[in-house]
Amino acid sequence: MELGVVGLGRMGQIVVDRVLAAGHDVVAFDLDDDAVATAEERGATGADSLPSLINSLDDEKRIWLMVPAGDAIDAALTELDEHLDELDIVIDGGNSYYEDSIRRAEATDAAFLDCGTSGGPAGAELGFSLMVGGPEWAYEECTPIFDAVATGPDGHDRMGPAGAGHYVKMIHNGVEYALMEAYGEGFELLANGEYDLDLEAVARTWNNGAVIRSWLLELCEEAFAEEGNDLGDVADHVAGGSTGTWTVQEALEQHVPVPLIYTALAERFNSRNDRFARRLANRLRYGFGRHEVQRRD
Repeated sequence: MELGVVGLGRMGQIVVDRVLAAGHDVVAFDLDDDAVATAEERGATGADSLPSLINSLDDEKRIWLMVPAGDAIDAALTELDEHLDELDIVIDGGNSYYEDSIRRAEATDAAFLDCGTSGGPAGAELGFSLMVGGPEWAYEECTPIFDAVATGPDGHDRMGPAGAGHYVKMIHNGVEYALMEAYGEGFELLANGEYDLDLEAVARTWNNGAVIRSWLLELCEEAFAEEGNDLGDVADHVAGGSTGTWTVQEALEQHVPVPLIYTALAERFNSRNDRFARRLANRLRYGFGRHEVQRRD
């Protein structure tokens, strides 16, 4: 199968690598020539523009967008749309707002799949969890690509019609916020408690059979191993917040109480005081997403 990949940042390069490793062909484009050169070194065919990418693909085009959510998606779709028809497929693999995905699906001539992607750069070796929305025929047509990018056949599924994939990913991120906050508060209590504890050892022990074991807890262990028991110079500043905000807004509209997610979101926005819990959340974002770790001055 042949796939065009637009956007060759950390996640886009991983898509390229995994699709190539599965034996498929890739045509790759990015505004950064060095990123295109890297994709070419790994076996992709480089393109120097979107029209060039389109012209390099088969008649029935399958294109994966891995560009920042928002205006960049709309700009790419506008440029692509004049070259695509109803037999072509465009996948948005970024963290777009689900209502934007519904709008884009309605406005795009090609079949549009919104694909929530979880696992981050740190999960590249194992593959991602993919939550896909859009036409069933387009999802089935792209199954070999999803098998390659995900952990395998069980690592992806069609969640429903347009918007459903990014909707499920939005809620996923709200849950992620709450889990990070829970681990942060627990380790803050341990750090300030009655005993002089080795927090790396605590995380490792919990991860071996305890009810609360998880990948995020493995990343807690990694954080304490690399930063020290007191998290060193990791700052009390947790970036992000858009997907958590969308989740809370959706909860308000649906009249569903989400106190844990709301509190975790509020803690992010309030991360101006020195709190151990937010410092750990800061470091955990590096663990799963390789987001930059804010450091103390």
